[in-house]
Amino acid sequence: MQQEKITVEIWSDIACPFCYIGKTNFEKALQELPERDEVQVVWKSFQLTPDLKTDTSISLYESLAASKGLSLDQAHGMTAHVTQVAQDAGLEFKFDQVVVANTHNAHRLLHEARAHGVQNNLKLALLQGYFTDAKNIDDTAVLQELATAAGIPAGRATAVINSDEHSEDVLKDIQEARELGVTGVPFFVFDRKHAVSGAQPVGAFSDMLQKMVSE
Repeated sequence: MQQEKITVEIWSDIACPFCYIGKTNFEKALQELPERDEVQVVWKSFQLTPDLKTDTSISLYESLAASKGLSLDQAHGMTAHVTQVAQDAGLEFKFDQVVVANTHNAHRLLHEARAHGVQNNLKLALLQGYFTDAKNIDDTAVLQELATAAGIPAGRATAVINSDEHSEDVLKDIQEARELGVTGVPFFVFDRKHAVSGAQPVGAFSDMLQKMVSE
């Protein structure tokens, strides 16, 4: 008898360091799972700061200080801790170079990427572009480059970028998160039965995947 697919829906934002760390730890656990081919991952949209204006003239520290009522020193301190956590997961975060950008358009493209079976490729490219490669992930040319490299046909990428296509899908994901009681991301939902919240260690994801397989 064929094993049924396990669906893991992951609500996350691109400008969210713990979402990148959580993705990395989850995928390490998934790679260790013998039944990994039976797991289907769906990336769901979530925006931590939906009203944020893309601004290439300010630093991430200035943006954080303004939005959270912090001093610049406090903003630096916050990111220093996250940089270390990321390093432990094997990631290099360059907060000094991050371009402050709204993520709505990138999320729209992720919905298009799902239709072409390359959602995970684009998700990784966007996260790496934002946290490591100093890319403006709200820039038309950058989005086009990342989308086509990930496997979205160039014409479709252009059509989505130059329209508001998939905007409703992004908002629907965010509303669905609210209905599920999601208050922070990353948030992992396994077959709509169990959930794991936050950038948990590899072991926590391994335990949950094993539980899903046994069920």
